[in-house]
Amino acid sequence: MTVAIELGSAEGGAPAVPVVIDLEELLATRLLVQGNSGCGKSHLLRRLMERSAPWVQQVVIDPEGDFTSLAERFGHLVIDAAVQTEAGLVLAGDRARRHRVSVVLDLEGLDPEGQMRRAAAFLNGLFDAPREFWTPLLVVVDEAQLFAPSGAVEVGEEARRASLGAMTNLMCRGRKRGLAGVIATQRLAKLAKNVAAEASNFLMGRTFLDIDMARAADLLGMERRQAEMFRDLARGQFMALGPALSRRPVRVAVGAVETESRGAGPKLTPLPAAPVEDAAALILAAPPVTEAVRPARRAPAPPPPDLLAQLAAARPAAPVAAAPVSAEALAERGRALAAMVRAVLAEEAAAFRPVAVLYQDFLVRCRIAALPGPLAELAEFRRLLAVGRAEVPEEVAAREEWPEAERMAAALPEELQGVFLKLAAAALAGAPCPGDAAIARAYGTRSVGRARRAVGFIEEAGLVVVREDGQGRRVVAVVGVGWETRS
Repeated sequence: MTVAIELGSAEGGAPAVPVVIDLEELLATRLLVQGNSGCGKSHLLRRLMERSAPWVQQVVIDPEGDFTSLAERFGHLVIDAAVQTEAGLVLAGDRARRHRVSVVLDLEGLDPEGQMRRAAAFLNGLFDAPREFWTPLLVVVDEAQLFAPSGAVEVGEEARRASLGAMTNLMCRGRKRGLAGVIATQRLAKLAKNVAAEASNFLMGRTFLDIDMARAADLLGMERRQAEMFRDLARGQFMALGPALSRRPVRVAVGAVETESRGAGPKLTPLPAAPVEDAAALILAAPPVTEAVRPARRAPAPPPPDLLAQLAAARPAAPVAAAPVSAEALAERGRALAAMVRAVLAEEAAAFRPVAVLYQDFLVRCRIAALPGPLAELAEFRRLLAVGRAEVPEEVAAREEWPEAERMAAALPEELQGVFLKLAAAALAGAPCPGDAAIARAYGTRSVGRARRAVGFIEEAGLVVVREDGQGRRVVAVVGVGWETRS
């Protein structure tokens, strides 16, 4: 069945000819939208989602909260990411696919790093859903350059890599899983090339920089001398090309929408007719004791009653009676989780992958194995990962002195805990000090230089003392407990 979504009308001809997008072809070939701020990208995305809502499940990654109005008209579930954990969003993404619920992920109440982390978690939940739930899903990402930047950004490296990995999975590997990426960006130069390159359909809006005009012209198969026309496009006009749109570039004026956007700029309003008297006293007066200063950003909305229950409401599951958890069951759960972490790290090059990627692999394995009890939160997984990367022998971990090593490791940054535990395990067992390559693996890197710096940092933190024996071999002593590696 072919579903034609009318985007608007072709410009330059009389009478007006409707421009349609083939929804089934779009699901197979993906879409890239580019244009300067204010050119009408969000309006175009809203038109596409409104017209396709009856035909396909939708997910919107919304950094500014512009698309929350879709909920009232089309029944989308709005998830306020500011009040959800990353693990909760992974499960939410998985359950959204299972129950085919259209979702708007509202990221407005978060800083850039928080937006990256939570968007990556939700996208990974969509991507890792079991095969039987690989139904068509339109994934719209507004301001995609925030989640797949082409260069360095002022956020943590782990958050950047997790977000970029999730976006790459969506655009490069999502087709077989039914995921159709629709990404919008202000500038192609800001968007990672491996993400942008997977789109086969293009809608190019108003652009002013020469480099962006030239690149847009290249993508549309136009001559360089024609690139100047991108400056002349009006708000809401785009040049369209692609197998789901048109075989030749065509100028389209996007049609009207049914829902309102929160992203429209403020309108001009007249200034007060008479000047305010004593403006300095009015503006600079100290706030009353009971009056709080208004925050710069919108305060996060109160958490929903139960997000996962709302997702499951589309197809209620059989209730499961809660049973009391015994100490033996908790111990068995801990052993099972530790074994699952070891299985994750046993994969080739797993020790060098980002924590977020390993966590998704861990969650999928836990669901497949149907482990009893609740899944590990990200914080608990990081602790288990540190022990797993340290490759602590079971006989050492079973000794009564070992909890003291874990307590000392908790004072270090998470990425260094595995290094300390590896050194402490060797010292407690009286074994030789691990080599630089083994320490680098525990640190999640292949660089022996970084491994040496990690050991130096732990020594500066006062947890170990490092010296050399008479033959130049490294000896490490753990401060306060009297453990030392064999020379």
